[in-house]
Amino acid sequence: VCIHRVRSCSSIGFIKSKYVCLFDKAALKFSHQQRLFRTSAVSCGQIVQFKLSDIGEGITEVTVKEWYIKEGDSVSQFDSICEVQSDKASVTITSRYDGIIRKLHYNLDDIAYVGKPLVDIEIDASKGVAPEEDVVETPPMSHEEHTHQEIKGHKTLATPAVRRLAMENNIKLSEVVGTGKDNRILKEDILNYLAKQTGAILPPSPKAEIMPPLPKSMPAAPKDKAHKIPVPLSRPIVFSGKDKTEPITGFHKAMVKTMSAALKIPHFGYCDEIDLTQLVHLREELKPVAQIRGIKLSFMPFFIKAASLGLLQYPILNASLDESCQNVTYKASHNIGVAMDTEQGLIVPNVKNVQVCSVFEIAAELNRLQSLGSAGQLGTNDLSGGTFTLSNVGTIGGTYTKPVILPPEVAIGALGKIQVLPRFNEKGEVFKAQIMNVSWSADHRIIDGATMARFSNLWKSYLENPASMLLDLK
Repeated sequence: VCIHRVRSCSSIGFIKSKYVCLFDKAALKFSHQQRLFRTSAVSCGQIVQFKLSDIGEGITEVTVKEWYIKEGDSVSQFDSICEVQSDKASVTITSRYDGIIRKLHYNLDDIAYVGKPLVDIEIDASKGVAPEEDVVETPPMSHEEHTHQEIKGHKTLATPAVRRLAMENNIKLSEVVGTGKDNRILKEDILNYLAKQTGAILPPSPKAEIMPPLPKSMPAAPKDKAHKIPVPLSRPIVFSGKDKTEPITGFHKAMVKTMSAALKIPHFGYCDEIDLTQLVHLREELKPVAQIRGIKLSFMPFFIKAASLGLLQYPILNASLDESCQNVTYKASHNIGVAMDTEQGLIVPNVKNVQVCSVFEIAAELNRLQSLGSAGQLGTNDLSGGTFTLSNVGTIGGTYTKPVILPPEVAIGALGKIQVLPRFNEKGEVFKAQIMNVSWSADHRIIDGATMARFSNLWKSYLENPASMLLDLK
């Protein structure tokens, strides 16, 4: 064999050369292992197995929801690699290396495990040596191919997913302030920018289905009746005749754990009705003002603020009980959770420090949480630390329910739909009233019925006379 400038590089059998005159198979027989021979025209890199690190809170497995890169792409440190979803929140995984993606170890919706390889990244050995347990050998690659991939995957200040989100909403990246490293624009920056714009529309969910328009011969249903008619799913129901078994993952898995723990709590229930007639008129007056500021104003900010004012008078409802039932911790912050129905399942993000927030600030934060929830981008901080919860089942339907407490909280309220019903005023005259029912559940180990009723009455008085909240706002 005649080879020009040959050197050993690996334990894999392979021969590549610029000049080969004679090839003798017998000359390559080895008793233990074969070696890799390459010419000097070939670059030698190291492949690092980038493992999924511990993301905290005892999470051992996650679901891969989106890849931001593909095999052959170049990445830099802190570039987003993928988005994973645990049973608590969605997390964006970023790269710790500069290099080229050589292998993706998981497909979309696969279960990835903490401590196991997530991707293989080829790094430049001259810039630093990776940990030995993470280094594997790489097949040879020509200098021309390496240069091409570096140019193709040039460094940017936003990931492809972020650029796509900006493009779909007609947003110029130059107008968005990046909060990532080196002013890198993150998804949260785009969503926050959208929340500040009047009439901003988030990109449609990839699973959303387009409903065909009604024929011209059929008159459209009146707006006041359209919302009362349940709309069937446009997705046809497929009956295969076979049982189907699927693993419980994501937020559904978290709900199993939480509700199993909740059943250990002795629940106390209390229900009442609220006359929201004055609040309905007040909201109609304030909606245009909020829209000018780029915020959608619903009833929920008023419900949340009234609850916070009530918690100041009854702090036992904003507490937690330890597992041994020996100590009660009174929470200083009012982190009020709002139950949301999403495609990923039931999630309960919370508005932090409501006790020091205005109604408008609460509305702005709710807009942000709802936008992130629709996009499946809620972080661990948004979903943890709640001290009290409100669930608005009335947006779907129903008047009363029996809400289940979310441990370690000790109370929760469920709000029914607002209905126009006849009621009597002080003169005995019948008038149209905007009535909403509320259902409370409390931990009967530390909260008695009288305390729950008094809190509900105070919360009710703030909503039925919204001007009275001005006296207690700080």
